[in-house]
This record gives sequence, structure tokens and C-alpha cells, in this order.
Amino acid sequence: MGVAITGMGIISAIGHSVAESKTSLLASKSGIGTLKHIQTKHSGLIKVGEISLSNADLTIQLQLPEDHNYTRTGLLGLFAAKAALKDANINAISQYRTGFISATTVGGMDMTELYLKQFATDPEAQKYIQSHHAGDSTQKIADALNIIEFVTTISTACSSAANAIMLGARLIKARKLDRVVVGGTDALSKFTINGFKTLMIQSDELCAPFDADRKGLNLGEAAAYLVLESDKVIVKEQKTVLAYLSGYGNANDAFHQTASSENGEGAFLAMKKALKLADLNPEHIDYINAHGTATPNNDFSESIALQRVFGNHIPDFSSTKSFTGHTLAAAGVVEAVFSIIALREQTIFPNLNFKTAMPETGLQPVTSVVKKEVQHILSNSFGFGGNCSTLIFSKS
Repeated sequence: MGVAITGMGIISAIGHSVAESKTSLLASKSGIGTLKHIQTKHSGLIKVGEISLSNADLTIQLQLPEDHNYTRTGLLGLFAAKAALKDANINAISQYRTGFISATTVGGMDMTELYLKQFATDPEAQKYIQSHHAGDSTQKIADALNIIEFVTTISTACSSAANAIMLGARLIKARKLDRVVVGGTDALSKFTINGFKTLMIQSDELCAPFDADRKGLNLGEAAAYLVLESDKVIVKEQKTVLAYLSGYGNANDAFHQTASSENGEGAFLAMKKALKLADLNPEHIDYINAHGTATPNNDFSESIALQRVFGNHIPDFSSTKSFTGHTLAAAGVVEAVFSIIALREQTIFPNLNFKTAMPETGLQPVTSVVKKEVQHILSNSFGFGGNCSTLIFSKS
């Protein structure tokens, strides 16, 4: 069957919980809008998937002391990770060998970029220096959850969380751990906003994945985590299984620092690997949660890869980044949560803002909420540098 998923937690632009996320997805309600929490000259010129809670709100909800040095990345991550453990009905962490694998690309930049010019002279600001690196939020969350057996951080750009999920599954299959909390967290920051502006792939309109006239992505922020547990724990604790991670694959075509190859080689190889591990044929996939960033390069490359794997029988597919924006390192696990919701609701979610098929491929994503029988979902996450990952989720 694969590795069992027993809990999940999420916070994104479309909700502060799994239940709120499901409501937004079923209502085709996007969370993308105007930037509010960051002061930048680009505020009125871009659309983002921003979480409504401020850092102060999150601090209160998490019952942290006011003088903490958590960054927004860490706050969002702790919020979602605690929700995942609660969903899995886990109270005694040390009862089983438990690991924590968290993905991030922004790390602590959302705070260090604010205080960079003050570090030399302001002792109060200096507490954020040590929270800059990518591993800081991971360690803070692990400490708060009392996880000590295995803790690590993954940063492979936009495939980071998918790779965190994959590593957790491999550790369980290898019997190194009994239970792993896996996922990722990224906050919006000026650095990433300016960086994607420089790459000229950020849209000033609502993103339209796979549309012929797509202009680029909308950045988003989010955190989400899954609880993976071994068969031993499932049987002993009589746990409810939400879904199974039945397949996964990672490949790197090393084509370019930021662009995908024209033939989608990395994506093609990742999907083929995942299908092989799951012992599934392409026709067994009922829905594809595409990477679908709405950039000219990615959507074309992914479309070619889909055609190479599925031929003329591409399953229903959509990009849910039209709901949340592209949440970078968190994207793979955000879309994993959406995939599990789809399996449990037997419903697939639309690719918002789509109007016209790309002339090169003619592919048409799903544009409305569709009730259908869903047994296996394939979810893609592709990162800069060609790091491509595919996960397959199967109904429990």
C-alpha cells in the first residue's frame, strides 16, 4: 500500500486549517490578493497569496513569549506542525522513534532583511542573526514538539517539501524511524519578491496556470506538515489512515539554474520513477495536481512531460497554485494536503483563471469542482536547478 499518512496540518492564504482549506477549495475561493504585511514599493503592483494572521497574532496563538526570535517562517511552521500532530492524535512523542524533516528556502530572511542595517549597532535586533539560516526554524519546531531522534532540513527550492515527504517515507521503509513529521514552511519576504521580479516571472495579475496568455506566478506563503507512520504503529495503535504515500520519485536534468528543459526530462523521469515504485500504470492515475506555476517556461515544459508519460490520455489535471500562490519550499506539502483532501472528498479542484489552451499542446485543465471516483493522485513539484519530484497518494 505504501507509507500511511495519519495526520496533517496547514496554514495558507485559503485557510488556517485543513477544514478551512477544504471549504475554500470546494467553493473555488482563491486567497490571492494585495500584499499587506510587507512594506515595499511593489505592494500595489503584484498579487500574492498572503496569510491574514500577523506575526503578533501567531505569537499569541502559539503562546510564545513576546521577546522570542522566531521568524515568520518558524511561526507558520510551528502552527502547522502542531496541528498535524493533533490531527494524528499524538500526545506522547517519545513513545516511538520519531523524526522531523522540514523544508524551507526563505529561512529567516523575512526578519534579517528588516534589521540588516541595524545589526552592528542594535543589540535587540541581533537576536535575529542566529535565526537567519534555513535550519533554525526546523530546530525550533522540533524542540517545541520534543522531537530529538532525527531532525533535518531540506532546501531544494520548490521541490523541497516533496523531498522532505520522500525522505520521511524512505526512513520508515528502512525501519530507521517509526514515525516522521514531514513538510515545509516559507514566509513571504522582500528578498523573494525582488528576486522573482528580477527573473521577470512574477505576474501583476491573478496567475493563470497552463493558459496560453499566462504572464507568470503569484508568490505565496504557507506551512504544512504530514504525519507518516509505520505499519507497526498503525496496527498497534489502531490508527485511522487518511491516505497512503504509494509512490515517489526524484530526478534532476541539470538543464539550467532556473529554467525547465524544453522536453521536460526531469519531470518525465520523476513521474516514471514514482509510477514504478507505486506499481501503477499511467492509466491508474485519476487526477494530477500539477506543479503549474503559470510561468511560460514551466507550464510548457510540464505539459510536454505529461504528454510523454500519459500520451493522448492525460488524466484530469489542475494547478492549485491559483488558490494559494506559489509557496516555494512549502508547495509540495501544501499540494499533498490538497491531494489527500481530494481523495477523502472524492472531488478534484479547479485550475482557476484558465481561459485558453496553449497552442503548442492544447491541454485543458479542470476548471470547475468535479465530483468523481479518485483512487490515485499524482502530485508534481519542480525546483530551480532541475530538481524534480513526484509523489503519488492513494486512497486508504
